[in-house]
Amino acid sequence: MLNPKDDAKEVVLKYLDGKDNGIVVLGLNRPAVCNALGKTLVNQFSDAISSVREDNKLRVLIIRSLVPKIFCAGADLRERAKMDNSEVPKFVSFLRNMMSNVEHLPTPVISAIDGFALGGGLELALATDIRVASLEAKMGLVETKWAIIPGAGGTQRLPRIIGTAKAKELIYTSRLVDGEQAMKIGLVNQVVPQNKSGDAAYQAALTIAREILPNGPIGVKVAKTAISKGLQVPITDGLEIEKQCYAKTVDTKDRIEGLAAFAAKRIPIYQGM
Repeated sequence: MLNPKDDAKEVVLKYLDGKDNGIVVLGLNRPAVCNALGKTLVNQFSDAISSVREDNKLRVLIIRSLVPKIFCAGADLRERAKMDNSEVPKFVSFLRNMMSNVEHLPTPVISAIDGFALGGGLELALATDIRVASLEAKMGLVETKWAIIPGAGGTQRLPRIIGTAKAKELIYTSRLVDGEQAMKIGLVNQVVPQNKSGDAAYQAALTIAREILPNGPIGVKVAKTAISKGLQVPITDGLEIEKQCYAKTVDTKDRIEGLAAFAAKRIPIYQGM
């Protein structure tokens, strides 16, 4: 349930506690227009990402919708129609940078797609590390239908995730895929049947986050860096990146704690140090 004060917010941050301490949930909350990416939502979203980036206790970020049957409908076309031709590229550039800021968060980011993820909504999910969808979810980069192209990273991230030929097919046709189809082409990591609460993808994302939580936070962060940077260069350079990243873990207290826990046959208690 949302707090009364959250009703007016288009982006709501929730810090989980207890056994889930370290998991932060970012909820999209603009029901009147299906979480469309208008100026207010985008500004609040960007502020939220800046806030969690500075949180040293953050271990996993989950991005979800607080609106039933919708993840994000993409651009707010009514708002976009009121912009002049010089304003549109600036706003899209801001969106593109926002998606990159999500991608470059040092901790894992999971998107829970419990409904439609269209255009910029899917581009947001593409910027996350792990995507979970319900069977009933619908996803697609539909911009060519409106005589434009995906401008917030979709033309670059989708081919890297599902392959060039399939990405071209989906972008050229503006085709939508459901959760099962998305799973088959590698667009999502996991697909789950929808539940009565309408939050099955979120629950699955939370399960993954809980699997990440006990692991060494430095190791997880450095692994993300090694993978992300390594994919951008030839494998020989990637192996050098891996070497440099591994070196960052050697002198940590967490590595010593991991070895001690292994020897004592107990669960390690990591401090991120």
